[in-house]
Amino acid sequence: MWTLFLSLRYFFAKRREGIISLIGFISVIGVALGVASLIIVLSIMNGFDGEIKNKIIGTYAHIMIFKDEGIEDPAEIINLSEAIPGVEAGAGFITGQAIIRKKDTVIGILLKGIDPAAESRVSKVTSYIGPDVNELKGDNIILGSELMKNENISLGDYVEIIVPYSMVDQEKARLKVIGSFTSGRYDYDANMAILDINSARKLFRTKDTVTGIGLKLGDGMKVAEIKEKLQQVLGYPYMIKSWMDLDKNLVKALALEKKMMFIILALIVIVACFNISSSLIMMVMEKTRDIGILKAIGASSWGISSIFFLHGTLIGSIGVAIGGAAGVFLAKRINLVLGFVRNTFGLDLFPNDVYYFTEIPVRVGYVDVCSIISVAMILTVLAGIYPAYKASRLDPVEAIRYE
Repeated sequence: MWTLFLSLRYFFAKRREGIISLIGFISVIGVALGVASLIIVLSIMNGFDGEIKNKIIGTYAHIMIFKDEGIEDPAEIINLSEAIPGVEAGAGFITGQAIIRKKDTVIGILLKGIDPAAESRVSKVTSYIGPDVNELKGDNIILGSELMKNENISLGDYVEIIVPYSMVDQEKARLKVIGSFTSGRYDYDANMAILDINSARKLFRTKDTVTGIGLKLGDGMKVAEIKEKLQQVLGYPYMIKSWMDLDKNLVKALALEKKMMFIILALIVIVACFNISSSLIMMVMEKTRDIGILKAIGASSWGISSIFFLHGTLIGSIGVAIGGAAGVFLAKRINLVLGFVRNTFGLDLFPNDVYYFTEIPVRVGYVDVCSIISVAMILTVLAGIYPAYKASRLDPVEAIRYE
């Protein structure tokens, strides 16, 4: 107990050398800033990660089944798939490249034919469209909101859809734009058009064949196991792709970015730990006479090292506690902070038209918070080991002689 008492006394005592107190204060602030920054940034990245994955899963089914030249018996494949535990529903779709023309404007698009009732069970596409999806039949079509904006197309306009097979062989259809959809993904909203699956069959000449089958799973994050089972059940020539496969680079980039941000921001904590170590070394030099007296009256080397080790741990603990509390507090209120900056200084740090979100998505992962706090505490504890060891090695006679 006496070691803890002395470490607390040294922590709160006024120093002869003010620079040591200043370095100790900077160390606390440095640890706090590092921990808070890590929590805030990783919480924002968790939020973005979750939102982007939700948008990907919303625009795609969890798992898609394809086959060269199309799937001739979609009902049978859906029944086989739904028999696998974890698969909740399936729906066939037709997709392919097409050309959309309005007056003199011509642009290539991705055309997707769906059965609205079946599609609503496997993806969020119909919810992006809204009530207009009930009118998706016959000569009607629904376009992405960005596509309509870019090509100056309005609701009620007629557009011509062309599917070319050769220079002289083309399928054409004049369709009425009855609605739009906004999925939150610019590439999807700027290049996609949706129509009834029967209309798509006529344009792509598929008869009863579908391009693929989308499946909804009970848990969209557990696709690997079910994907493998599907491949075993269906075999060649069926190809099974998950939503992760279709956006593999994006998913990997998000994971890599999160790891790199953790490493970069952890350097702030490491620098602060060097400050803790340097302040403890200077404190050992300042307290040389005290160390000599304590050793002379019987204090052990272990006791001496414990005083300075506890002192460093105390500095680190205060910094970690302040940083942890501030990080969680600010992370949950980051949009309020941005609103204050926007209203006070007129700076829009998160424009909606660029990031496609109305506000910054934040998800405080308490596993991440605990990991950050644990790593920071370990680093601050390690920072105190060497100064504590040096203090324990001082010779009491030499320490008192030059004081």
